[in-house]
Amino acid sequence: MAARLYGRRTLERLVSAIALDPVKDRLWTPEEVSAFLGGVPVPTLYQWRHKGIGPKSRRVGRHLRYDPEDVRAWLKQQE
Repeated sequence: MAARLYGRRTLERLVSAIALDPVKDRLWTPEEVSAFLGGVPVPTLYQWRHKGIGPKSRRVGRHLRYDPEDVRAWLKQQE
């Protein structure tokens, strides 16, 4: 149906333009942030979020996620 509306080549261009690099653009889970920070307990990450003192996080649906760049920037500020 979409191919009929846009034409096959136009649709392919749209898809390639919005395609995300699965490794570069992937958000981290609290468990991954915990491992990156050297084993900080996941409940501590949730406490930091509640207090507004930890790395910037966001909700994706019901799930908490972290942008790796935000985590790295936060860690650098802690030095």
